[in-house]
Amino acid sequence: MTETIRLATRGSDLALRQARTVADALESRRRSVELVEVETTGDQVRDELIHRLGKTGAFVRSLDEKVIEGDVDAAVHSMKDMPTEFPDDLIVAGVPERAAPGDVLVTPDGLTLGELPEGATVGTSSLRRQAQLLTARPDLDVKPLRGNVDTRVEKLLAPSLQAEHERRMEAEEDEENGDTYSRTVDEWFDDLTEIERQALGREDDTAFDAIVLAEAGLARMGLLDKIEYERLPASFVSAPGQGAIAVTALDGEVAQTLHHELDHPRTRVETTVERTVLGTLGGGCVAPIGVHAIIQGEYVHTTVRVLSQDGTEEISTTRDLPVERHPEAARKLANELADEGAAELVQQARKEAP
Repeated sequence: MTETIRLATRGSDLALRQARTVADALESRRRSVELVEVETTGDQVRDELIHRLGKTGAFVRSLDEKVIEGDVDAAVHSMKDMPTEFPDDLIVAGVPERAAPGDVLVTPDGLTLGELPEGATVGTSSLRRQAQLLTARPDLDVKPLRGNVDTRVEKLLAPSLQAEHERRMEAEEDEENGDTYSRTVDEWFDDLTEIERQALGREDDTAFDAIVLAEAGLARMGLLDKIEYERLPASFVSAPGQGAIAVTALDGEVAQTLHHELDHPRTRVETTVERTVLGTLGGGCVAPIGVHAIIQGEYVHTTVRVLSQDGTEEISTTRDLPVERHPEAARKLANELADEGAAELVQQARKEAP
């Protein structure tokens, strides 16, 4: 066992915060930890959506290569970004307790999904979210949205904040209407949150009425109390592993230590079911697939939705799988869904992928 555990992480704010939670957990057990920032393929290709990056694992492979080459001891990943197949040399050594797995709808003014006007523009980088949105609201105009969590929120907030700023500037310059607002423009600006100030300076081509993001990412960024959001209902089935962190390492002493210090058994079982279903269906990140599993007594309550990209076709089910045989039961469930038409939807998605 090395004296200092070197953890590879992406350099984004969210990735560093996630890695820091892992480091804190290890340091609380008197382990010395060093975070090592690594640029990934996903970071380098900033103008492409995830499903256009050529293969799954765009944010994962570069980190795991550092582990295999011995430059670091382990790598910290968002589990939902991980391919279901990765190098034989590596194992998922630690799976800490998962944060909230669901999606939220974020709006500038607190509107819910049902309250959005007809034809509203909603941003998302996820084919799964796109398909589920269009199933619930076929009238929506779902447009691609890329960037870190804070960047996406800024893109949403920018138009309304800029319009408000312009109104206040005009009123302040108009002598007859100079007292329209109780505060000056400077006072109004001083009351803005940091993310609102950043949004005020953005220039973007698309004005979004709403965006959909993972609740866990917003919580880890400390943004939930700074935005208006609605937790989407259970029918919006999350991505496999969403909200969970995975720590990969070479099978050996370090992996054993990480497993002992970090692993949360309940999260391990639930995410194993989710990723087994995804891996068996072979959807990767090119098919709109949602899988959510939660342990209830002796069973893992599992919901699966496989959709076409436009949300008009769907194969779905909810099943209670035995905890004792959860990997085998998850594979069986996925194979049954494949026979019922899910395999055709996945194949269709692969053909439609750019």
